[in-house]
Amino acid sequence: MQGFEKISPSEFSTAFDRIGKDWILISASDGERANTMTASWGGLGILWNKPVVICFIRPQRFTCPMVEASEMLSFAFLGEEHRAALQYCGRHSGREGDKFSAAGLTLAYANDGVPYPAEATEVLICKKLFQSEMKEADFLDPSLLSHYPTKDYHKVFVCEIVEVLQRK
Repeated sequence: MQGFEKISPSEFSTAFDRIGKDWILISASDGERANTMTASWGGLGILWNKPVVICFIRPQRFTCPMVEASEMLSFAFLGEEHRAALQYCGRHSGREGDKFSAAGLTLAYANDGVPYPAEATEVLICKKLFQSEMKEADFLDPSLLSHYPTKDYHKVFVCEIVEVLQRK
């Protein structure tokens, strides 16, 4: 490996920090209500010659059926000053009320009606391309099953990034 040095995967790209450490808000609407949830698992990349976000949502999350029912959704990055809002959106459900307001966030909509928090620094407006359910039989490393003590395997969504909004 002459001319190279080893680095950790987290040093390779800031995308790892943006999702895994900074977290993102996934927002969707079922046509009547909008909801958002915090995510710290996911990925950015290229698939089918398109820029994509790959996200994983547990089926019991209130946002999951909204994402399943909608063609479009958003992924929003917020500054560290909104860490409490990200924590709130990760710990509370939107079933009982407006989670945006309860978290101190302002619900905004992109031109195509996709919800996102107005406080975001960047917003990825995405079109859903693929969805599937994880199944126990598909795990090649059985130790990963420890993340699913109640067998509530994530649903996987691959979403094309069709627009990027960045705060000026």
